[in-house]
Parts: sequence; structure tokens; C-alpha cells
Amino acid sequence: QICLSLVKLLFYLAHSPLGSIVLLDFQPRQFVMVDGNLKVTDMDDASTEELSCKEDNDCTLDFPTKSFPLKCSAVGKCEGINEKKNLFNAYRYFFTYLLPHSAPPALRPFLSDILNATGDLRYGINETLKDFEKVLHLYKSGLYLQKRPLLLKDYISLKGFRAVELEDYKCWPSYSHLGCLLSVHSAEEAAAICNSQSQCQSFIITQQRTWTGRPLALFQSSLTDLMPDANAVVYIKRSASSGERL
Repeated sequence: QICLSLVKLLFYLAHSPLGSIVLLDFQPRQFVMVDGNLKVTDMDDASTEELSCKEDNDCTLDFPTKSFPLKCSAVGKCEGINEKKNLFNAYRYFFTYLLPHSAPPALRPFLSDILNATGDLRYGINETLKDFEKVLHLYKSGLYLQKRPLLLKDYISLKGFRAVELEDYKCWPSYSHLGCLLSVHSAEEAAAICNSQSQCQSFIITQQRTWTGRPLALFQSSLTDLMPDANAVVYIKRSASSGERL
């Protein structure tokens, strides 16, 4: 969410009515999340000036660990230098820390491609936004889910009940510090996640939603407490169920 919001912001800066705007003091502290959108808190160090040049050799974009040769345009300006400076700073301050983590395994290769392309400045902001939106579409639609055996049939469903959220086993990247609360596309994906975790014996699809509209599923190692809830369904591994427990 943070990276996509940042890319949308940089897309606007690259195509602003004032021209391409560069953030000269590009640091994480310069940004804040407001209603799920990343905002710049200080525009004092923003500039529309692009580096003047006479030849391509005048247009090297230097960073502490990398340098990039750019083209000198016919009007004597280094082509796209403001856009590329913003994008590489987004890569080194945000993408490298946030993109490799917490995505479903099937989506990680797409994010790695974005990471590598922006790290080498092979992508401009237009291509970067397009690829981010492609990943978001795959994520929200569930199209990233590979065809696999249907696992939900291995679970008993108890309608009208929900498990009490108590402190339980932890998982990454959980939305709760009490236990394992993960975003899923469907109960079928939740069943696959539960099967992949040795501690998991049951799960419930909660009424909570993430910023993409996906539900959160709570995974638990036991069923010590159930509460009536007309809108809920608890899914229990058949191998874990017994007459005493049910």
C-alpha cells in the first residue's frame, strides 16, 4: 500500500502542471500516510529545475552506490533526470525494505522484477505504475492463486460460531500481535495456508477487511472457546476434530 501510493505520488510529480518535480530532500520522514494515501509533508525542497547540459557526459545521475548515464536533450536539459532521481530514491528508501516482504509467494517474482528494474532505472515512472497496478489486480482478484487440489473439503464447517481471539501461535506477516491473522482471497486460500502451518487446526474468516477489500482470516492451534455469531463460520481440520471437541 505504501509503495503503490508513493508511485502514484511520483507519477503526479513527473507529470505535474508545473513540469517534472524533483524532491531534493527525499527521506522517509518527509512522508506521512493520510487516509491510506502517502503525502509529502514538506515541499520546500521540491524543484522543477532540470540539470542543464551540453553533451551526454554532463548528465550523470550520481548516488552513493550507483551512477546512471542520461541523455542530453536538444534543448540542453538532462532528459528525465528529476523523474529518475525520485524513482531511484523510492527504490532505495522504500522498495528495498517493503516489497520483498509479506506478499503471497506467487506474487513475489512480479515484485522482484519491479525491484530490479527500478534499481537499475530500466523503468520510468509510467512503467512502474503500470506494473504495480498489474500486481494489485492479480492480488485483489485472486488470479495469482495457482491451480491446486481443493483443500477446503478436508475441513468441517461450523456455521453460526466464531472462535474467541486469544493469544496463540504467531505467524508472519500477522495483522495481530496476539496470533496469526492473515489476509486471504477466500476460504480455499485460507485452507491452503492452514495446511502449510503445522500448528494450525482451525481458522475463521473474519468480518475485517484490508485496504484492498480482502478479508482477514484468523488461524488457531486449538478450539478452546467458541462464541455464537450468526455471520461467522469456523473451519476445523477433519484430522483435528473429534466427538469430544465438537
